[in-house]
Amino acid sequence: MPDKNGYEWGTGRRKCAVASVRLSKGTGQITVNGRDYKDYFPTQRLRSAVIGPLNHIKKRSLYDVNVNVRGGGPNGQAGALMMGLGRALIKAEPENERELRDQGFLSRDSRMVERKKPGKPGARKSFQFSKR
Repeated sequence: MPDKNGYEWGTGRRKCAVASVRLSKGTGQITVNGRDYKDYFPTQRLRSAVIGPLNHIKKRSLYDVNVNVRGGGPNGQAGALMMGLGRALIKAEPENERELRDQGFLSRDSRMVERKKPGKPGARKSFQFSKR
């Protein structure tokens, strides 16, 4: 059910990024933090990930998408947006859930950065070993 203004909402997370996606009937415009998604995401790979759920169900020009995303970098934000958009699309069209789930648009990618260990310069990297 859409809210009182006719919007469907979805939240997506990836790494440290959180995306709040608002979906409404429209002309296919995608806005991320007040900017067009093509201006916000620098590479074609990230742009295609963002519109992946819409393209998969062939509804690219039927919905307007407005996104607020924070935290993380471009890759994490694109992944969070993709998941949030998939969740919002399921609320709008529940019959597409199986397709979106099979393509991985609804799965949370739980990989996170490994923590730095004491006595090492990074998570796994060691200082150069000197025999003498």
